[in-house]
Amino acid sequence: MERLILVSNRVTTPEPGNSKRAGGLEVALAPLLKHLESVWFGWSGEVVSADKVRTHSFERPPRRYVVTDLSEEDYQEYYNGFANRVLWPILHYRIDLTEFSRRDLTGYFRVNRHFATELANIVEPDDMIWVHDYHLIPIANELRRRGFANRIGFFLHIPFPAPEVVSVLPNYERLLPLLLDYDLVGFQTEADVGNFTRYLLSEYRGPSRVFEATDGQVVFSYAGRQTRIGAFPVGIDTEEFQKMAARAARSPFVRGVIESLGNRALLIGVDRLDYSKGLIQRMEAFEHFLRLHPSQAGKVTYLQIAPKSRSEIPEYHDLERDVGAAAGRINGALGDVSWTPIRYLNRAYSRSGLAGLYRSACTALVTPLRDGMNLVSKEYVAAQDEKNPGVLVLSRFAGSAHECLGALLVNPYDAESVGSAIATALDMPLTERRERHAASLAKLRENGGSVWIENFLRSLRLAHAGNGLTAEDAEATERPRTRHDEGAAYRR
Repeated sequence: MERLILVSNRVTTPEPGNSKRAGGLEVALAPLLKHLESVWFGWSGEVVSADKVRTHSFERPPRRYVVTDLSEEDYQEYYNGFANRVLWPILHYRIDLTEFSRRDLTGYFRVNRHFATELANIVEPDDMIWVHDYHLIPIANELRRRGFANRIGFFLHIPFPAPEVVSVLPNYERLLPLLLDYDLVGFQTEADVGNFTRYLLSEYRGPSRVFEATDGQVVFSYAGRQTRIGAFPVGIDTEEFQKMAARAARSPFVRGVIESLGNRALLIGVDRLDYSKGLIQRMEAFEHFLRLHPSQAGKVTYLQIAPKSRSEIPEYHDLERDVGAAAGRINGALGDVSWTPIRYLNRAYSRSGLAGLYRSACTALVTPLRDGMNLVSKEYVAAQDEKNPGVLVLSRFAGSAHECLGALLVNPYDAESVGSAIATALDMPLTERRERHAASLAKLRENGGSVWIENFLRSLRLAHAGNGLTAEDAEATERPRTRHDEGAAYRR
């Protein structure tokens, strides 16, 4: 019987009485996890001394969890190092924040080998394996080396940049070809698919070709092996979230927040504290709005919720200081004793609590500098009262801009245009708000719930059927030659 093995960097294990807010991956996979027999494998979240690293499993039907610890050295080199100080910034177009060391790259490959070794103990011949995100690019290659011919898919939740940007990645010619050991490589948007395809076309020489399958997906073929490449935008269950928001809006928590505002309009932003989210630029845009529209002083409050993350990484520590300083400066310059323009909080709230706040906010500011998808924008649309919806101000550089058709799209780097969009949103007539919201909601419903998951798994089955490789074939298959290889041969 077919079984699905999910592989991710971090595994959120359910514990009795655990009220922690679900992570983005857990929310995205929720429709699948409710019904399908599966195993979820990944890091336990524990950092221990090297001699105490262990792997253990437990059952929460219909799911089994298998988690492994990391040593302090692994954590610093793999997670804080290569994954989040090299891959994360480059894939978000922030080359200036990249800090590379060969030690961290070695740690990245070492942890992926450890993950593959532990996976090898639980994989059965009929299992499908679905690997998630940039932390684990080498997993398929490590499993193929061990003789596994299973269907293996990879999904990148964050952007894949243009070839000119991704080639800045140190040792990219060693890492990125490993994606071709997967049967299917999935991205959030067609733009990401296009960037990856252009990378393949620019890098690979020899007996390889790119063609379009009958379903429109891209297929890269080399040495008798095929890798499918497709876009699978992560969706949400819009109906479920709308009901949750309607209930939560009546909760004491949300009512207390709204009562504290008096009669002021509520603008809301909810983001992890990360430089990709453009929080400082967003606050400066709000400041621009207030200076351009002084009559709005005291009539609107911007609530920004930004839970801290990766605080051990210096860039994030600096960001925490700079965002707090920006909020303080704006409040000091434009607020008064009876009104604080920006309420800035560094704590997490439950998904239901946020749903109620979304429904109560007349405008959401979702303006990342670059984002693979951004589920907050989708949740805000789903949370609205269809009779009196709010307005979404959305970065054109978020993956969700392709689906939130009624949003006011902005350039997050342009404070003046974002400030103008805020004014437009606050003044927008009810008829236009309804039309815009209806357009966004209809598109989100098309890809709601488990649709993106079903599409990915269907494509993974098709991709594997196109390979027909035995374990021995997989062992013998070499990666295609790249222009880097040709250059090395020429230099020799």
